Amino acid sequence: MSPVPGEWLAMKASEHSTYHVVRRRFGNRPASAPATMTPVAIQYIGAIQMQAPAGRYAPLNRQDVDFTRRWVLPVDKEASQLIDSFDKLKLLQDPTSQYSDVASAAVNREWDDRIIGAFFANAQIGADAGGLSSETFDTTKWQIASTFNSASASGLTAAKMIEAKRILRKAQVDVDMEALTWVTNSQGESDLLNQVQVVSSDFVGDRATLVEGKVTRFMGFDIVYSERLTSSSNVRQNAAFVKSGMYLGVWQDIFNDIDRRKDLSGLPYQLYTSMSSGATRLEPGRLLQVLCADTSAAADVTP
Repeated sequence: MSPVPGEWLAMKASEHSTYHVVRRRFGNRPASAPATMTPVAIQYIGAIQMQAPAGRYAPLNRQDVDFTRRWVLPVDKEASQLIDSFDKLKLLQDPTSQYSDVASAAVNREWDDRIIGAFFANAQIGADAGGLSSETFDTTKWQIASTFNSASASGLTAAKMIEAKRILRKAQVDVDMEALTWVTNSQGESDLLNQVQVVSSDFVGDRATLVEGKVTRFMGFDIVYSERLTSSSNVRQNAAFVKSGMYLGVWQDIFNDIDRRKDLSGLPYQLYTSMSSGATRLEPGRLLQVLCADTSAAADVTP
């Protein structure tokens, strides 16, 4: 199995934030799956501790590391659009590029949904694909409450970002070596821009990176924006993680085909787009759920 490039459509998708952020953050790691599209196991090894020697010429004390297998299952998606030849004759502007833009946006939303859906969903673990069990996300250890450092539910705050870094470091995540990423939405961006600690030059040590009014980095986190984050009861789930905490498997990269349908009246063009991918979280403690107040929870619009 080898990824098939989407040529022009893939290039269009890479111009959008979601596509290149997903690939940069989770690595361009195609899953080594056979053509039957079977699940793939990702194995990570637990920690060991150094020990004092047992004695002069004593037998070695072997340490057996803990192997944990997480499984990624492929999800196939496709989109097919017909471009009517007669409609093209009646329009001043060729609509073909608009159809491509629509397909590109759909691809970007699928990348977001695949990754975001794996953040806090049940992870599949087990020695082999025939005996998998579900591992739930532990909110008692790896969740920051919406009321953290406040009397009632609050939005995205500097205090929550500081706490997230503390939890990651406490879990012995090497936050100095691994890139930190924070996923939030438009409300989270608004919350940050309304905090003095983020926008004021008086806080030089914790000064945010602002690019044309957009917060791209703060408290050591690279900030990614998506309107696909889950919400419930006016509380939005943000995610803070390091790259080693998530895995993206790509069975088929973006595939794009434009052909003429000679079996249909008007001989319309067909724009066909497909992809196959899956994701899972890996070692606990490398991904955090941060709850933030968001009264716009019911106002999401599919772009």
